[in-house]
Amino acid sequence: MLRVVVAEDMDLIRGALVALLGLEGDLEVVGEARSGREAVEVAVTARADVAVLDVHMPGEMDGIAAAGAIAERAPGCRVLMLTSAGRPETLRRALASRADGFVLKDMPPEELAAAVRRVAAGERVVDAGLAAEALALGANPLTGRETDVLRMAASGAENDEIAAALFLSKGTVRNYLAAVVTKLGARNRLDAVRIATEAGWL
Repeated sequence: MLRVVVAEDMDLIRGALVALLGLEGDLEVVGEARSGREAVEVAVTARADVAVLDVHMPGEMDGIAAAGAIAERAPGCRVLMLTSAGRPETLRRALASRADGFVLKDMPPEELAAAVRRVAAGERVVDAGLAAEALALGANPLTGRETDVLRMAASGAENDEIAAALFLSKGTVRNYLAAVVTKLGARNRLDAVRIATEAGWL
């Protein structure tokens, strides 16, 4: 019997996941959590074999951060990430945090149960379409500072506001935005925001 923990902040979705997995004769849900931090504690205390984590959870520790913490504190527990919006960069972050699987929430119930079993058996399980997209897209070409500047631009901030918030000169902000537009092959800053957002880099 595989011991499973389910972490999802939305009660209705968590309840559905618990019910679906509970129908499987070889799976036992031994704990539930509403946040990343709670997921880590439950996975450790319940001695779970697999933790099924939502990527986006409230608080200072999201699902990806929780995956890394579980790998540290409960190395015998495998981690399967669930997301409703699959983005290549999110996949990369999850795998870098030592998640063992990354799948979409809209997968058929029997495939979710199969993914839990495969992860428990030591396999790496990744949504095929998302993996192909991640390979085609490549890594995020933006530096941390370029990402900060573009994120503020995406919120509607003008160059002088970005400069003041990030302790930069207006000229430096212009240079960062020009570099971002060039790196992303964008037409302008709005197009750069669109490209980066769709790739999951913002």
